Amino acid sequence: MAATAVRYLRSVGAATVAEPAPAHPRPDLRAVGDDERAPLDPGEFRRVLGHFASGVTVITAADEDGPAGFACQSFASLSLDPPLIAFMVARTSTTWPRIARAGAFCVNILGAAQGELCRGFAVSGADKFAGVTHEPSPVSGAPRLTGVPAWLDCTIHAVHTGGDHLIVVGRVNALDATAEGEPLLFHQGRFGRFTG
Repeated sequence: MAATAVRYLRSVGAATVAEPAPAHPRPDLRAVGDDERAPLDPGEFRRVLGHFASGVTVITAADEDGPAGFACQSFASLSLDPPLIAFMVARTSTTWPRIARAGAFCVNILGAAQGELCRGFAVSGADKFAGVTHEPSPVSGAPRLTGVPAWLDCTIHAVHTGGDHLIVVGRVNALDATAEGEPLLFHQGRFGRFTG
């Protein structure tokens, strides 16, 4: 079929190789002026958004230097087909480069009684795995923390910029919910749980 189309195009004198499309003009890029910025105080922004309750996770990975991890409340399911999740991490994170190098990670979803575990992973510069038992997740080998109600073993699918954070999309390769119970919630700067 393609050969017939090429013969026809040649017979009528048409080009059989597409000419490159002309480049579109690039938009002028400029910095946002001070008079264009939204009048938002960072403290007020944080206070208002603190009214949104979220679950809490610990994102872990293993690289040549050993296990790495950080507490993360900015986590969400993203897609069923393919199975994707997303989490956000500050660009200033010292743990993120290690996870990026590993190319894979485990999302450990914390339960209501795991506030101290979360606090340990929220501290910068400490040995976050001191006294924390874990085993390798089945696909990536990233640390799966003992006693978490659920976990997802992922590879990095994409990374996007989002202001002072990065939006990391992970492809889920294995997952399980190993325990029933209430989730660990974070609301207005403190941990909480469901009350019925």
